[in-house]
Amino acid sequence: MGTHMKTTIEINDALLARAKQLASERRQSLRSILETALRQFLDASTEPQLPFRLRKHTFRGRGLQSPLTEGDWATVREQIYQGRGG
Repeated sequence: MGTHMKTTIEINDALLARAKQLASERRQSLRSILETALRQFLDASTEPQLPFRLRKHTFRGRGLQSPLTEGDWATVREQIYQGRGG
């Protein structure tokens, strides 16, 4: 696999305990668990991500109908809850 470098890192205690538990369950070394996880993370991070694009949506209709007017939320609310006890 190439050369190895010894290093010291700080890891959250709970995260380290979970990694040790997994290593024990799989009968693997903690080192192999951490190397595998780091490899997977780095491989996923190097894939180019396309920027988010919001698709345009339009709806058929004639816009706001009488008695509704833009910004008249009290009337809109009344129409929504009409007959529903609101």
